[in-house]
Amino acid sequence: RILPLLVIVCIVLCGCGAQAPAQIAATTLPVYEFTCRITEGTGITVTRLVTESVSCLHDYSLNVSQVRAAEAAELIVISGAGMEDFMADLLESRPVVDCSAGIDLMESSHDHNHEEEEHDHEGHHHEEDPHIWLSPANAKIMAKNICTGLSTRYPEHREIFQQNLEFLLIDLDKLQAYGKEQLADLNCRELITFHDGFAYLAQSFDLTILEAVEEESGSEASAAELKHMIKEVRHHNLPAIFTEVLGSVSAAQIIAAETGVNVYPLDMAMQGESYFDAMYRNINTLKEALG
Repeated sequence: RILPLLVIVCIVLCGCGAQAPAQIAATTLPVYEFTCRITEGTGITVTRLVTESVSCLHDYSLNVSQVRAAEAAELIVISGAGMEDFMADLLESRPVVDCSAGIDLMESSHDHNHEEEEHDHEGHHHEEDPHIWLSPANAKIMAKNICTGLSTRYPEHREIFQQNLEFLLIDLDKLQAYGKEQLADLNCRELITFHDGFAYLAQSFDLTILEAVEEESGSEASAAELKHMIKEVRHHNLPAIFTEVLGSVSAAQIIAAETGVNVYPLDMAMQGESYFDAMYRNINTLKEALG
């Protein structure tokens, strides 16, 4: 009686043992997905740090389990370009792969103050735009940076990394080609967006963002901004305006009510399970909205 009981106890205790921490911690969905693709077939484990549904990391902070996962990882893969400033102290003491290396960064403009009759962009705050993955061309550079970093840390898997990278680059080329084809003959190529993060997406497919308003809790669009954007919608005869799937829609709905334009959501590809699904969905949305 005692022996079988001891066997059962041992099995239960082994099953409840702590799981080994992942070897690589990747911060956001795009770099996590790219890292998983490149490490496929090597047995290297990868965890994603930011799993919450977020479109921006301006005010983000890691919880205890996320900090532990980052500290236990042999390598941390970050998007870079300032996206992970919220964990700068942690990154100082860890080996890091910065996926933004070698990418030409665009300037980001946080536009909150339109004068009623003047629109001279005074008082804007400019910084580098970190949303680099929304360009398939940039995503290819990011993937190559990951492959290089992994090959340095795990040289025994270099050939597998390189083979996996080639398949990933093919998929990114297909994404770019699909977007170019679908968005080649749009009736309108100008956008107003209610998130200051779609510049790389627009650049990739020869679109122009007329206005990018960053709406956050406590800093919604002012009456002057709304009046200005209504004027822009009418002046450019826009068929649609765009929000972010997790962002505020209040200002967009006011403009839609005044002008009759449709409101469509675009995805920052920071949530969900697939970067590629989000990107193809964005292309199809732009096609439908601007057709």
